[in-house]
Amino acid sequence: DFLKRYKPLCPATWPHWRGLPADGVELLVQHLGYLPDEYRMGRTKIFIRHPRTLYATEDAYERCKHELATQLQAKYKGYKAKGEFRKQKEAATKIETCWRGAQARKEKEKRAWAVKVIKKFIKAYMNRGQLKTTDNSEYLAFVRQSYLNRLKNSLPKTVLDKTTWLTPPAVMTEASGLLRKIHYRLMVRKYVRGVTPQRKAQLQLKVVTSSIFKGKKESYPKSIPQPFVDTRISDQDINMRILSIIRNEHIKYSVPVIKYDRNGFKPRPRQLILTQAAAYMAEEAKIKQRVVYSSLKGISVSNLTDGIIIIHVTREDPKQKGDLVFQCDHLFEFLTKLSVIAKKENVVKVVQGSIKFEIQPGKEGMVDFSTGQEPMVYKAKNGHLMVVATRARTR
Repeated sequence: DFLKRYKPLCPATWPHWRGLPADGVELLVQHLGYLPDEYRMGRTKIFIRHPRTLYATEDAYERCKHELATQLQAKYKGYKAKGEFRKQKEAATKIETCWRGAQARKEKEKRAWAVKVIKKFIKAYMNRGQLKTTDNSEYLAFVRQSYLNRLKNSLPKTVLDKTTWLTPPAVMTEASGLLRKIHYRLMVRKYVRGVTPQRKAQLQLKVVTSSIFKGKKESYPKSIPQPFVDTRISDQDINMRILSIIRNEHIKYSVPVIKYDRNGFKPRPRQLILTQAAAYMAEEAKIKQRVVYSSLKGISVSNLTDGIIIIHVTREDPKQKGDLVFQCDHLFEFLTKLSVIAKKENVVKVVQGSIKFEIQPGKEGMVDFSTGQEPMVYKAKNGHLMVVATRARTR
């Protein structure tokens, strides 16, 4: 009974002792630390000398019972948790298997559907050139939608852009042409509505300039982006006497020029004033020459980059001097204004080589044009006015 009761106190006897009971009791008391004079072993019993030894053993047994209960409880809880975990694992495996099976079946159905759609589109692509049928209707609808989506993101931004329109598929050729016309009409309408009256007048003058000089004078392309102004000389910079003389004629445009004498070609700064009725060559407070638009016979310029202008006039009036030869830094602007004001757009001639002009009745002068490294204007040894212009830079 001693061994059966107190065997939990010794690791060698717990939980089962396989040997003789006496040997087990001997190991147990040695583990408990009994002294030799505190106990005696009999044949079937053990005799303990002091009660305190038994009480100490009993106290140790009471403490051991709590530890054993804790260990048993932990073992049981571990066993139970392990069983629950095994059940959950089996359930999770079953759920995962079912889910994978469902996903695989779903993927199989999706692939089967994709195969049907691809086959259908391949067949529709092979019949894309035929009329709309049940075989190619969805494909043609897809082609239309795809083209319209791509076209929406790449529409031309300006009216001048004629190259970025997407090439349509065969089924959208007619519709693409109609959409292109509508889009360009909308852009033109938007542009026209946004043009101010000043901008409109500017463009109209540029059209006149283009009709006169495009493809004829080398310096014309460079002048295209340069806007025209209303006048180059304000009324405050014109002498009051000149203004009083031409007060009945409304001043339309004025520009500073360099006039060359008919005899000797001496350069002289002048003001060229255009009114409703005539052109005035003025020097400070004096009008040097008045050219009525009705007597304007022609205007000659070279095809080079110089700014020389020759105005040819008729000699109906005896007081009228000869032709005018002068240099203007704003050649295109001046000639456009003069052509519009005088209503003589066809009198401007672009000439290659030399230009003759009339000094006085029966006497003519000559202006020769050539190209060089630097622009120059001087009287040549042969008595002609020599104009050297630079070559226009080509892009």
